[in-house]
Amino acid sequence: MTQSKRETERKYEPLSGGVAGLPDLTGAGPVASVTTAGPEELDAVYHDTGDLRLAGSSVTLRRRTGGPDAGWHLKLPIGGDTREEVSAPLSDEVPEALRELVLSRTRGAPLRPVVRIQSTRAVRQLRDAGGAVLAELSLDEVRADATASGGGRAEWGELEVELADGVGPGLLDVVEKKLRKKGVVRSDSPSKLARALRDTAVGGTAVRRPSAGVVAGSAGSYVVAYLREQVGTLVALDPAVRRELPDAVHQMRVTCRRLRGCLRSYRSVLDRRVTDPVRAELRWLAGELGTARDQEVLRERIGAALDGLPGDLVLGPVAARLRAWEVSRDVDVRSRTREALGAARYLRLLDALDALVDSPPLRAKAAGKPARTMARAVLQEYGRLAGRMEQALALPAGRARETELHEARKAAKKLRYAAEVARPALGKPVARLGKHAKAVQQVLGEHQDAVVAQDTLRELAVAAHGAGESAFTWGVLHGRERALAEARQQALPGVWRSASDPALRAPLAH
Repeated sequence: MTQSKRETERKYEPLSGGVAGLPDLTGAGPVASVTTAGPEELDAVYHDTGDLRLAGSSVTLRRRTGGPDAGWHLKLPIGGDTREEVSAPLSDEVPEALRELVLSRTRGAPLRPVVRIQSTRAVRQLRDAGGAVLAELSLDEVRADATASGGGRAEWGELEVELADGVGPGLLDVVEKKLRKKGVVRSDSPSKLARALRDTAVGGTAVRRPSAGVVAGSAGSYVVAYLREQVGTLVALDPAVRRELPDAVHQMRVTCRRLRGCLRSYRSVLDRRVTDPVRAELRWLAGELGTARDQEVLRERIGAALDGLPGDLVLGPVAARLRAWEVSRDVDVRSRTREALGAARYLRLLDALDALVDSPPLRAKAAGKPARTMARAVLQEYGRLAGRMEQALALPAGRARETELHEARKAAKKLRYAAEVARPALGKPVARLGKHAKAVQQVLGEHQDAVVAQDTLRELAVAAHGAGESAFTWGVLHGRERALAEARQQALPGVWRSASDPALRAPLAH
């Protein structure tokens, strides 16, 4: 069983005077008093792959004894001074739950001890006027020993300020201002592990080299940079999806779409003989995630609509039926997602994406100036969207038109993602076009959600009727969704007129 929390902290080089040399932090912002705790004796063994894949992506996995939080700790980067810490009880081996959470980074490579870090910690607790702990200031005397033969030992001191749960990050700035006046400076190492690996000569962490063959400032450089960013996002989202965190599946699915869109739109830059198989695997992964996302959207949409109905329109056990519908599908949906992320096929896809950005299959136009190559790719996607919109708007209302509108929505996404790739190179003109493409996508997305909800509500109505329950409420909700879908169709021509204004494309056509 695991638990998680967010950890926000900063590390500093200590003063030679140790604890006695620290400034009095009473009165620093909301700090009303400083109390002493400890000392603590901490003993942590850090685990990683042989080529330090976790350290290379700023992830740490340790088994620690001593202190109030003995156990296994996995720390995942979030941004800035904050990391997500997932903990598990003490055991001799790496807990399977934590092993799974780093799978997107290890790719199944064995985890082994790489360094042991022992710390003697003196703790000062910064408290507010009510006595609640705002932060802990810890002064550590650290000794690190490489676990593999050939490694060495390192010793150093370290000062750390960690916020208590729920305390805003502004307190770190206030405390740091006081520390700077005393001559305390930030540590040049982001973590104890990073310094230990460096100073004990365990080996350099896995650092990505520049992509082979890419010319700086070329169209290829912008495309590959975008791909690298999205691949990193996909890998980083993996633990959140496994833990079923809110919106994680949606974000991973969108990342798959962005990658697929980039590979499709910029086939003039990258050889499709290499990229098309990767696109196919990304489509597979997005499809496996899609069931979970569609279920999530429907659950939230129908639940919110039901909660918003006046009481006199709610007849029968509608809440119970909706809950039963959710439960009956949740088990299969979650199982499908877990199976996909646990499949060898998924790990092969991650390896293929790494290979793609490390050694991109560049075509001749990749070395060209982005203004021409990338603008042409964006305009081609616009042309495909325009064709879809023309075809959809020419059809009468009905299923055929709904299907074409759904295809137009996909085309709008592709234009939007192509514009995203080009924005660093082409600037505001392509950003404006992308913004309008997003507006079209949103209207079409709202329409599609309403269409899908109607089908589900009809199923619920039929099931309720078959069980002898009133289907009235489901009919009310169905009618509202139908009206919403029609309203979105009525709004679409105006949104499309704005998006298809030739003035938006003119700067890209030259």
